[in-house]
Amino acid sequence: MLSRILNYVLLFIVGVVVGAVGTIAHQSVWKIGDASLPWGLVLALLGYTALLVGLRLLGSGRLPALMAALGTIAVTLLFAQKSAGGSVFILNDLLGQLWLAGPIVIAAVVMAWPDLSNHRRVAQGEVGPRETA
Repeated sequence: MLSRILNYVLLFIVGVVVGAVGTIAHQSVWKIGDASLPWGLVLALLGYTALLVGLRLLGSGRLPALMAALGTIAVTLLFAQKSAGGSVFILNDLLGQLWLAGPIVIAAVVMAWPDLSNHRRVAQGEVGPRETA
């Protein structure tokens, strides 16, 4: 039981790190003529999505991915607040709004995705959790 709690705390911390790195990198753009490619936002959201999908596929249930998502969302919302000096990390522009909403939407989709592992076991002829041999 203690190891599970420690794992969930570590997953929350991993989510915090992903959120902090994404918050710093989301405003990075690559200018191509008149257009600009927001590579920082794209990479931050892709990394966050890969983390949650990987935890969802490898973990036992939704809780590991949920803990990482909560860590990312918490630090993102924390960095969106004004500091004592009046500065913010997440600006009120399109990239900032996408970075604020993106992790929440991605977490909702990943958490709502059905668990298909039981269907794969039944399709392969293995005994399911409610079936007896």
